[in-house]
Amino acid sequence: MKIFCCKTHVEHALDVFVAKTESYPILTELPDEEKLSTKCEYCEEPAMYLVANA
Repeated sequence: MKIFCCKTHVEHALDVFVAKTESYPILTELPDEEKLSTKCEYCEEPAMYLVANA
């Protein structure tokens, strides 16, 4: 499972990840080139973080 999120929605993304997978996520900051092209899954802001399990 992967969730791309902005700074505003990072806590929500972490909560959703734990609720759906029942495991701890890995939070990583996206590289600058991906920040420009990837949108947050909860709004239209550029994604800053990736919440994932791998």
